[in-house]
Amino acid sequence: MNEKVLIVEDEEKIARFMEMELAYEGYEVAKAFDGRTGLELARSGGFDIIILDIMLPGLNGMEVLRRIRRSSSVPVIMLTARDTIVDKVTGLDGGADDYMTKPFEIEELLARIRNALRKKNASGSAGTLTASGLVLDIGRHEAAVGGVPVELTKKEFDLLRYLLENKDMVLTREILLEKVWGFDYAGDTNAVDVYIRYLRSKIDEVFGIKLIHTVRGVGYVIRNEGK
Repeated sequence: MNEKVLIVEDEEKIARFMEMELAYEGYEVAKAFDGRTGLELARSGGFDIIILDIMLPGLNGMEVLRRIRRSSSVPVIMLTARDTIVDKVTGLDGGADDYMTKPFEIEELLARIRNALRKKNASGSAGTLTASGLVLDIGRHEAAVGGVPVELTKKEFDLLRYLLENKDMVLTREILLEKVWGFDYAGDTNAVDVYIRYLRSKIDEVFGIKLIHTVRGVGYVIRNEGK
């Protein structure tokens, strides 16, 4: 295993602990203790995944993430001491692939790293997914309805892709959290509902189609038109 991990974390004890555990698992690790240094390292390329704290000196993690996403789709797992749905949605909508709240168990972090890397390796497969006039181009990371482009954030695209890949299957919020967000926390599943609303406002409402169906008390499903 030669995957390279960048840790951007201002708490040196936490950063060194993660470095030790990741090195033991066979990863190559680099560290930065502030946002600007982390951004410079991230821009240098060569990293397979980035572990990024939100509260950083110099440049906060959200801004580092925004700048990384201008030129790179490298997987990013956000770390924060705050555990509110607003923070999670902000981070994920900004392009993060996953989100962990401190304190965390190292085994869970390792599992999420493996999951993010699996997704990264699988995402190279090109192709298109369709339903009700919508075309999702996986290779180009583009969406369109009747040839009209639809601007989607990374998390909106990922959620829509998973729904389309499992067309005509009713997917629970818990399954969507696990498969799209990469985590399955107990309790609040509002993030799924928030992103479903985002997708409906950009697709269903704009183009007058019924793409995403709610199965009350269960979850969501995309069906072919007429079903």
